[in-house]
Amino acid sequence: MPVQSVSEPARVERDTAVPMEVYLEGIRAGLVGASIIALWFLIVDTVAGRPLYTPTVLGAALFRGGAGLEGGAAVTPSLELVAGFTWVHYLIFMLIGVGAARLMALAERNPNVGFGIVLFFAVFEFGFLLVSMIFAEGVMQRLAWPAVVVGNLLAAAGMAWVLWRSHRQLAIQP
Repeated sequence: MPVQSVSEPARVERDTAVPMEVYLEGIRAGLVGASIIALWFLIVDTVAGRPLYTPTVLGAALFRGGAGLEGGAAVTPSLELVAGFTWVHYLIFMLIGVGAARLMALAERNPNVGFGIVLFFAVFEFGFLLVSMIFAEGVMQRLAWPAVVVGNLLAAAGMAWVLWRSHRQLAIQP
């Protein structure tokens, strides 16, 4: 085993370093996904005659433990809850986007990983819905789960479009 001298600087392998572009691409993808889902629910809520309903319900569940969501009481939109939830929502989507961009960069170097990534995201999408139905039953009763599924699929498509633009040469092999 070779011994590194004190005067010799540690070597960093370039293959394992993640370029800044990957992080920026992931942040862009996350911003697109979060914006699509926010716009989707703004449209759904406005058409239903209750603008900002969904982020208010999700903000109440996140920041107040669901207080005020019990029973069939009407939910009054709260700009404080909407702003707080929207901030968390965008942050989570940016983190997911960075993870997806790193996985795309990995699949670009190793095409055999690509199918596993596609499978992972399919399981992740439906796992999210299942976990939401189990642990956030009260919230899911307030929201129309088909709208949640459609919103998530639209966001995933938007994020995939952003990622695909940077990885057009990506080949996925089983």
